[in-house]
Amino acid sequence: MARQRVLILANFNKPGVGEQIDSLRGWFEQRVEILAVQSSLDPLPAGTAEAELCVVFGGDGTLLAAARALAETGVPLLGVNMGKLGFLAEYNVEHMQKHLPAILSGAIQPIERMMLDVCILCNRGEGAFHSPVANDVAISAGEPFRMIELTVRRGEELIARYRGDGLILATPTGSTGYNMSAGGPILEPTLDAVTITPIAPHTLTLRPITIGIDQPVRVTAERVNEGTAVIVDGQVHARLHDGDVIEARRAKAPARIFRHPGRPFFQTLASKLQWGSSPYHNDQPT
Repeated sequence: MARQRVLILANFNKPGVGEQIDSLRGWFEQRVEILAVQSSLDPLPAGTAEAELCVVFGGDGTLLAAARALAETGVPLLGVNMGKLGFLAEYNVEHMQKHLPAILSGAIQPIERMMLDVCILCNRGEGAFHSPVANDVAISAGEPFRMIELTVRRGEELIARYRGDGLILATPTGSTGYNMSAGGPILEPTLDAVTITPIAPHTLTLRPITIGIDQPVRVTAERVNEGTAVIVDGQVHARLHDGDVIEARRAKAPARIFRHPGRPFFQTLASKLQWGSSPYHNDQPT
């Protein structure tokens, strides 16, 4: 039986990543066919869509970059944490080695996480910005740091007009990132929904909401600053001008990410983000 083809992507800027991959190369070669080993920032090699697994060495940001790069291939992602938090990249090297046989055999299945496609329809007639989204789309006011005004619709239905420092559209995966820090709700990873969370809104009546994504969400830039930007997953950005429309819709294919079989979602929230923990005690909920 032919061995399964595996693509290895890595953030070689993190200390120890290159050395760790070098030490594991022989171990991998005994079990799989390595399609390529390369930086997560480089263009994907030919034949990537034929890979049956992508092992990502880095942190959560590296895994998000890989999810965008592989957005249309359906290749599942296994994140090996070489960073700090490891909320999405849940495996350490030891656990990756322990569970890889079950992953290759199909005994452990990836979780499908909804992604978005976002584009900017430019009022100035310039080429539109386009990107897949794994985590979130943030609109940041930027210099000279005046309040900006945005109108949000789902399809043709008006949701609200926002005045403040910006807005976050987050997938369930991204709900535990910038969205959560800005006071938005946490969503279970498998939901088909997005959160709309204002950043420092000018009025107390504008609160974060969660909506279905059966229709495109359109954000019109009514009045923005010279430095206002659209930021995807905290990694890709584009300028925004008055009259531009940001359109976010559910991507055709989800990201497929392997969760650690011994760490249910709420347990990960508790252990990684201290969710549900009392500020007066050191104990964790059971």
